[in-house]
Amino acid sequence: MRRRLVEVLRSKDIQSEEVLAAVGRVPRHMFLDSSFEDHAYQNKAFPIGEDQTISHPYTVAFQTELLHLNGGEKVLEIGTGSGYQTAVLLEMGTKVFSIERQNGLFHRTKSLLPKMGYIAKLKYGDGYIGWEEFAPYDRIIVTAGAPFIPDALKSQLKIGGILVIPVGREKQVMTVLVKKSESDFETFTYDAFQFVPMLEDKARR
Repeated sequence: MRRRLVEVLRSKDIQSEEVLAAVGRVPRHMFLDSSFEDHAYQNKAFPIGEDQTISHPYTVAFQTELLHLNGGEKVLEIGTGSGYQTAVLLEMGTKVFSIERQNGLFHRTKSLLPKMGYIAKLKYGDGYIGWEEFAPYDRIIVTAGAPFIPDALKSQLKIGGILVIPVGREKQVMTVLVKKSESDFETFTYDAFQFVPMLEDKARR
């Protein structure tokens, strides 16, 4: 089923063989409620509690491809969620620092990932302010729809680093920032997606 999923992603123009191989190694069914396990390798999103979802495998692969990973990068992930994207990043050979603001999801995923052999540094907190303690990061990935690009994330990105973030409210435009200097960013935009919102009640510009 994982091989079939990889072929579906390849047909949807995911070109990185490293990303496809990483997706092919991750047991997605382990991140889902048991009632959805039979559908785990379809290209669909599913609820994971706390009004959150596990993203479409295509979305996970697309965002991961945009990070242009070579292995060894220090990656800040905003929105741990189920841990599926975290696992794909770890399969790509990165060091992952991940923030989740939903307490129930944080504790569930913090327990699940080590049982599966995945070791990441996880934090319960506000993704809008990032994780200054371990900055700067080679890559930052945001897995929720952000109404704006938080300045804290831009400042915690290493010069030469890449930030991938879906920006918008009802629908989001996948946006890539490449940090050229402390104040200069090159911006690229891609297709529209629909993510659960990056909640604004704790937002800080």
